[in-house]
Amino acid sequence: MKRRTRLMSGAAVVTVAALGAGAYALRGGDPGAGRVADGLPPATATVVRTDLVRSKTVDGKVDFAGRRPVRSAVEGTVTVAAREGATVTRGQALYERDDKPVTLLYGPVPAFREMRAGSRGSDILQLERNLLALGYGAGLYVDPRFDRATEAAVKRWQKSLNRTPTGRVGKGDVVFQPDQVKVASADAALADQVGPADPVLTVASTRPVVRAELDQGDVSLTAKGTRAEVELPSGKKESGRVTGTAAPEASGEAEDGGPGDTVTVEVTLDGGRSVAAGEDSRATASVTFVSEAREDVLAVPVEAVVALRGAHGGYGLQVVRGGTSRMVRVRTGMTADGRIEVSGSGITEGTKVGVATP
Repeated sequence: MKRRTRLMSGAAVVTVAALGAGAYALRGGDPGAGRVADGLPPATATVVRTDLVRSKTVDGKVDFAGRRPVRSAVEGTVTVAAREGATVTRGQALYERDDKPVTLLYGPVPAFREMRAGSRGSDILQLERNLLALGYGAGLYVDPRFDRATEAAVKRWQKSLNRTPTGRVGKGDVVFQPDQVKVASADAALADQVGPADPVLTVASTRPVVRAELDQGDVSLTAKGTRAEVELPSGKKESGRVTGTAAPEASGEAEDGGPGDTVTVEVTLDGGRSVAAGEDSRATASVTFVSEAREDVLAVPVEAVVALRGAHGGYGLQVVRGGTSRMVRVRTGMTADGRIEVSGSGITEGTKVGVATP
């Protein structure tokens, strides 16, 4: 069974060059191998084939990607508050203001004005696309013009919502979002007065993520695409990748009000929307960030590698066979959890090598 390791401290790297066993000279002018004058080592270890993984594990919370506030475009009174935790899709109400539904439609352009006959623009184009998708586009030619066909389609849609069929879409009647949304929080309660400066609710993507805080010193782990292994609050394990970081104002702040010394990282789970179903967003998840990995390599304890003196320098292993030992030059690679990757002539899985005493 392959063994996965954790992040080793920087001190382990130094140990390779400053080993307690000291430096060795290879005899006979052979740059590759030689007998050790001091005989057998005080202790031995075995070369193993394993996976080496540099990683860091921190706590996290289950959440949903892309949190953003939704504000009322006009002043009014909340008559039906948003339902926290609900998933809202195209054509459904996010909440009600002044006893009228504020409807979710799909599109990247915000609803910034009243849309009525004679209007032109990209917002009209995406309104018509939504009317068509909702089944009210009979006779409608989808383009950036709000014409009589658009007006007729809007009236049919308004009737389905039990609204007065004016044929106009008032400012604040709809909210455009790129896709269906999750109501992360209801920021305005029933009977609250709301206006353009007031968040009515906070929405997020329905794509589950885990948010975790990393130290500023671990900035390399915040790069998009960094692998992560997540243990959810239920104990279920899922893989994922870093897909972004929180805005600076959402990260921790120092006591003096300046920038904090942590970065909030967003990890998207590979399993899709269903993997976080039923997970407690208040409970703690465990997130292991993998900064580097080497699979199926030969490795020994760091204390087994010795510095070699002479013109060629480098590193070696004291290979022990029976009652004799022989120094073999090796190439070293990645270190993790007190082990170091090695390769060289005659170095195979199961080879016994000398280890310096602490």
